[in-house]
Amino acid sequence: MASPPTTEWRETDTGIRLVLEGEWTTAALDRAGWPEAVPDGLAGQDVTVEFHELDGIDSNASLCLRKWFADIEQEAASLTLSNPPVHFEKVCRVLDQPMEEPEAPPRRPLTDWLARLGQATFKAGKIGLDMLTILGQLTVKIATVLIRPREIRITSVVHHMYAAGVAALPIVGLLSFLIGVVTAYQGADQLVRFGAEILTVNVVGIGVLREMGPLIAAIVVAGRSASAFAAQIGTMKINEEIDALRVIGLDPIIVLVVPRTLALVIVFPFLVVYADALAILGGAIMATTALDISFGQFSSQFQAEVPLQNFWVGLSKAPLFASAIAGIGCYQGLQAGQGAAAVGEKTTAAVVQAIFLVIVIDALMSIVFSVLGV
Repeated sequence: MASPPTTEWRETDTGIRLVLEGEWTTAALDRAGWPEAVPDGLAGQDVTVEFHELDGIDSNASLCLRKWFADIEQEAASLTLSNPPVHFEKVCRVLDQPMEEPEAPPRRPLTDWLARLGQATFKAGKIGLDMLTILGQLTVKIATVLIRPREIRITSVVHHMYAAGVAALPIVGLLSFLIGVVTAYQGADQLVRFGAEILTVNVVGIGVLREMGPLIAAIVVAGRSASAFAAQIGTMKINEEIDALRVIGLDPIIVLVVPRTLALVIVFPFLVVYADALAILGGAIMATTALDISFGQFSSQFQAEVPLQNFWVGLSKAPLFASAIAGIGCYQGLQAGQGAAAVGEKTTAAVVQAIFLVIVIDALMSIVFSVLGV
């Protein structure tokens, strides 16, 4: 059986000798104790370490000795190793080698761009699939509550109708009025060159009723309601209130998503009518001020040259806009992670995606109406 690891300090005429004896292995040092402290009295001394009485050494002991020798060298004048074992030298050699910086992977602009494109496409596809899933769930749940009206939470629906509709009237009205003013001014600026300034009424009427009225109302509501829905539901998810609803047997889609969607679908057409009225009023005031077109002339031209179907075309977009805004806001809220930063991120995503989807729907419907000749 090998002897336990020991150290012996011997004073000589030339300095101090440190003799290592026994088996310097992990198991033996665990039993005998690992060397830690540096003895006193080494200052100004030349220390020589002798390994010839060692019975064996492993990597752990080599690492320990190397650190111990470094501490001794800081105290002593010099440190010399006499016939160190091969294994100890190999360990020290490996540790003394400078760390090489890993080579940067070669740049491949085309393949890197394709990889980023693929990742972005995959992410967009996943978002689209998730949105389609929640849209399907929402459709089924709305059909369910319409079949069983007792499940509709009337109080919640009315509350969200007020928050998303009535509370939005001032900002929707102001923006719509200004859009009407700008549309009339820009149209008149071009038409007056041809002596056709009366056609400004046509520009304002058709542009507002078909496009600008519904679109401005949708963008404002997307900024207000989509962000509010995402923040509210995201905060509830962080606070584990959605899990609590499931525990007590309530469906979060019916309790949280359906009332918000129904409220927005019900109130949004009225917002569109309100936006149309304020925008046309702004156009009429601008036409009267800049073009000397009286309100009577504006009204007569409007009734004669702006068909009523333009109003119905614009109003037909309202349910789709409302469903998209509510669905995006609720979806992002349900996808929120933990922490306030996650709620902020999903709130921002809800607004951006809702506005984007509203514009996409508007463009697609414009193409469809153009093909149908409406």
